[in-house]
Amino acid sequence: MATVELTKENFDRTVSENPFVLIDFWAGWCRPCLAFAPVYEKAAEANPDLVFAKVDTEAQQELAAAFQITSIPTLMIVRDQVAIFAQPGALPEAALTDLIGQARALDMDEVRAKISAQQAAPGEEPGGAPGTPEG
Repeated sequence: MATVELTKENFDRTVSENPFVLIDFWAGWCRPCLAFAPVYEKAAEANPDLVFAKVDTEAQQELAAAFQITSIPTLMIVRDQVAIFAQPGALPEAALTDLIGQARALDMDEVRAKISAQQAAPGEEPGGAPGTPEG
């Protein structure tokens, strides 16, 4: 499957209808982006069960801003509508292959449980009374 060009019009549908989406945020003037493109395409060919998508940050500035993309290329992986990875920088082929394997191996029930726990208790765990004088 060829890579899918994501726009603000098809982004939500693509991410919600596919359980595993890799997203390459890039621009045509970015040399590291252009160097990463063949590595990304090769990974797409090797993993036809996954959706490989690209966001042209020049044409889709709203999407880039929504995801706070400040450096390109940035690779994001979304599984079951949860962003599980986002990191700038062009990856070598072996690193991308390893990353895809790690993302496939994640237990998404466990990931969702951790997210829920973090959202429920954004501060410190209850127990100790902060500010209690010692001695």
